[in-house]
Parts: sequence; structure tokens; C-alpha cells
Amino acid sequence: MREEHNDASPLQPPTQVEAVPPSTRENGASEARALGIAFAGWILPGLGHALQRMWGRAVVVFLCVGILVLVGATMRGNLFTSNGSDAFDSLGYVADIGSGSFYFLGRSVERNGADVSHAGGDYGTRFLATAGVLNLLAALHAYEAARGRKA
Repeated sequence: MREEHNDASPLQPPTQVEAVPPSTRENGASEARALGIAFAGWILPGLGHALQRMWGRAVVVFLCVGILVLVGATMRGNLFTSNGSDAFDSLGYVADIGSGSFYFLGRSVERNGADVSHAGGDYGTRFLATAGVLNLLAALHAYEAARGRKA
């Protein structure tokens, strides 16, 4: 059998043009914008997505974090402070402060103090920490989306 070799085959991929990398000034500006969006998303849950016109995600993040904080605070869950006595208190504070401005809202609602002696208060503590971690993950997603890595 004889094989024919045709150099002008229509099955060959077209030549690719190399992309010109953006200037370092554009990279720095886009990185600063992405950090600003992440910070805004941390301070007010959902704001980072709203600034990028991701309205559905913004509403879902705002409502989920807000409801978790509200439920956790009404169950009299413990909101940790920065002067914790051990590693678990410090981790709890990082999780709680992750909810941004809702942390301070929860502190103002927590007038009677935490009641973790009952199961409700213990579950409330978990809801508050979950709200903070969820908001931190949402701010990270907003940051990655602003950099063009996520949709």
C-alpha cells in the first residue's frame, strides 16, 4: 500500500497567534480591583458579587449569611472575641469575624449573652461560625471571579 502525504491538508489546525501579555500596570490595577472586591464582599456579604453584576449569587450569599447570623444569634449562640484563651477560641473568632459587618450586628443583638449550656445555644454557635466561613468562601469566589479565574 502506498500512503499519500499532502502538506496542504484541511485537517491541520490553523496557526496560533501568540497572545501579548498584558502590561504589568494592568496586572497591578486588576489585582487591586480584585482585592477591593474581595474586601467589599467580606465587609458586606454578597457585595463582591454585586459589584461584578452577579446578582443571583449576591442575593443568595447575603440572604444565607444573614439568615445564619440571625438564627445563630436568636438561639443565643456564642460569638467569640479576639481575646480568646485557647486555639479553639481563636479559630472561633476567625470564623465569626468572617461574616464581616454581620458579626457586629450579631454582637449588638447578643444582649443577654450566650447560652451554650443548652443545645440551642450550642447549635447557635455553629450557625454563627458557619455564616462566617460561608462569607469568607464567597469573598474568595468574588476575588477569583474578578481575576477572571471563575465564572
